[in-house]
Amino acid sequence: MKVTLISTLATVASAAVLWDGRFNDMSSSADLNKWSWGNQVGNYQYYIHGSGSVEKYVNLSPDYKNPADAVSKQGAKLTLDSTAFWNGQNMRRTELIPQTKAAINSGKVYYHFSMMRKDTNAPSKNREHQICFFESHFVEMKYGWISGESGTDNPNLQFMISQNSKWKTEWKPEVWHNVAFEIDFSSNKVGFWHSEGGDPLTQVVAPASASTSSNGADWHLGVLELPRSGYSDGVEDFYFSGVYVESGTITTAIGGPGNCVIPNTGHG
Repeated sequence: MKVTLISTLATVASAAVLWDGRFNDMSSSADLNKWSWGNQVGNYQYYIHGSGSVEKYVNLSPDYKNPADAVSKQGAKLTLDSTAFWNGQNMRRTELIPQTKAAINSGKVYYHFSMMRKDTNAPSKNREHQICFFESHFVEMKYGWISGESGTDNPNLQFMISQNSKWKTEWKPEVWHNVAFEIDFSSNKVGFWHSEGGDPLTQVVAPASASTSSNGADWHLGVLELPRSGYSDGVEDFYFSGVYVESGTITTAIGGPGNCVIPNTGHG
């Protein structure tokens, strides 16, 4: 027991949370409205969403987090509805972007999040969903029928490097998938850590070459859904919790380190 405790403490001590997006300091999703380009406060940039009020697209609750995550106080439900079109585009989008000056785009870092869906307002298997992606799509999750593939539907949640599938599993309802993107911006490689429920993360895809590129404000927590002729826009809910970026030794425990967050170096 003593050896295990020492080992755990050593692992925590060698990990540094660069940016904390676990929603612990937010009272409701209305806090997202405090952010603007002229007033860059909080942990998220909130500008990629539809024309409605914030609660149409983002809501927070303890019921929306992985119950195995004892660090997060609550999780987020992100919604696509009939109004979730951003900036005149024909793609439905609800996305949050880290608001930080921390070095989340250099060296080796780990982008952590847990995600889940339900049968109620289930994401469509017939349309492509780009989830938790970087602007250049060098790494992301995808769900549903991928544009251009055969067939009409795809029930799999997939891990993608440069839009090539490296791992997949059927995305069943009420199952929390814990994810860490292992990104080495120095060596241009990406790996994938995964577990379900309360199990610790394990590496399931070894680091592979990728055109890693980020300005530190182009990772999108949330979802972009591509339109598809013949398929209507149903209401879809996506659940996220345990969102943070760390450097050093990866934290495999669900939810991440507790009181080990390094001071944020500012917003901008």
